[in-house]
Amino acid sequence: MVTLRLTDKEYTRLLAKMNEAGITSRSIYIRKMILDGYCVKLKTDDFGEIVYLLRMCSNNLNQYAKKANAFGEVYAEDIEDLKKRLDEIWEHTKSMMIAFSKIR
Repeated sequence: MVTLRLTDKEYTRLLAKMNEAGITSRSIYIRKMILDGYCVKLKTDDFGEIVYLLRMCSNNLNQYAKKANAFGEVYAEDIEDLKKRLDEIWEHTKSMMIAFSKIR
């Protein structure tokens, strides 16, 4: 067991940093900072968007495959739409990778 004494100003700063990191447990926050020297809060909104776009592409691809099997043809507009959606996924993925690369 370790005891830590802080001034009111230091304690207020500790709480502010915990809040900024999204951590509600003082013990967890202090342990993480002592052992690793940093806490990282990841924003996962882009993950949800990527999953949504992947589902849409998957659904569209299945529809295009059914159409191709039934009628023996695929429309250029359908392929362009799928390319556009895949480009959106790629852009979201690149922005997340850039953000992750800045974490030290």
